[in-house]
Amino acid sequence: MVMVGVTAYAQQLGRPFPQHTTYFRGVIRADHISQQTLDKAVAGFYDQWKLRYIKNVSGKPQSFVWFEGKGGKQCVSEGQGYGMIITVLMAGHDATAKNTYDNLLRYVRAHPSNRSNYLMAWAQKTNGQDLDKTTASDGDLDIAYSLLLASKQWGNKGPINYLKEARATINEIMRCEINPKTRTVLLGEGLDEESGDWFATRTSDFMPAHFKAFQQATGDIRWKKVIDAGYRLFSYMQQTYSPDAGLLPDFVVHVDKKPKPAQPNFLESRYDGQYNYNACRDPWRVGIDYIMNGDMRSKAIVSKINTWIRETTDNDTYNLSAGYTLAGNDIEHRYFEALSFIAPFAVSAMVDAGNQTWLNKIWIYLTGFKMKDYDYYDNSIKLLDMIIASGNYWQ
Repeated sequence: MVMVGVTAYAQQLGRPFPQHTTYFRGVIRADHISQQTLDKAVAGFYDQWKLRYIKNVSGKPQSFVWFEGKGGKQCVSEGQGYGMIITVLMAGHDATAKNTYDNLLRYVRAHPSNRSNYLMAWAQKTNGQDLDKTTASDGDLDIAYSLLLASKQWGNKGPINYLKEARATINEIMRCEINPKTRTVLLGEGLDEESGDWFATRTSDFMPAHFKAFQQATGDIRWKKVIDAGYRLFSYMQQTYSPDAGLLPDFVVHVDKKPKPAQPNFLESRYDGQYNYNACRDPWRVGIDYIMNGDMRSKAIVSKINTWIRETTDNDTYNLSAGYTLAGNDIEHRYFEALSFIAPFAVSAMVDAGNQTWLNKIWIYLTGFKMKDYDYYDNSIKLLDMIIASGNYWQ
């Protein structure tokens, strides 16, 4: 298989050890973008991101990823997970990464959920108190994966045994955040079988590359069932509800019987059944499984999306919109740049060498935006996807 990066030869800013291999060294390279230029762009944006978003808890060895005070919140578990993965991956560039990571982990453990000390309460108010003690599954999934990366990056002989922490977290995710009947990812651990959301899932919570790493780390074969269930669901949703564009909705309901897009205002907005601010992450979350593991199901899912997005934009990044209906039409009044929609298309483009020119265009377009003009969500997703597209991500 051929893996496409913005360029073919990655120095891997976050990989100080030669045994940490990756699959980004494809045969395609962008003649006008050197690896040095890619690395400089990633490192520079990371330095800005860390300065703006990593905040310390006064008087405690704890840090959090700043939610910018939106809705009266200082931190959400989703952002904490982003930050922990970013910090480990950038350790080859940032000599203080381990200390930062350990402080981020201590903050996680200081804010446990109702059901488990190894899962994180999903949000904290600006005074540091938990908004409530339920979880959001995506945050826990990224936190768990970051612990596996930390184990590989720094080993387990220091004060924190990262692998032990990872396994405990993964096992609790399986217990509390995976539906035991459908093997789909629950919205969070606060649900039970009596809940109306028990058979609902957020499409961007399907992270098959994470799940494969979880199975390898724990030996729990149930993760294979989670992977298979997710790919079956995604294939069905594409064929049934978005045969032309291949887009997936933010939320899917009735996964136990006849899955369908969620109704408007199911959980977050009137666009809950459209390709909106959750599902925009799907090309990245699914596409990375082919890039890292060569799973052809991943390539099939994102290739359909890649074909549509290139056609609908006429291969012009300036025609990208911030949200689409499942039919592939622009959501009204969304004709503006949103990095959380743009960046994941770079990752999905990497599954096929035929997307090389499109990938290069996305990179140039994406890196032209300034951090000050966007919030934590857009900037964090941009950075994560820059790390991947530049060849600095590893498993």
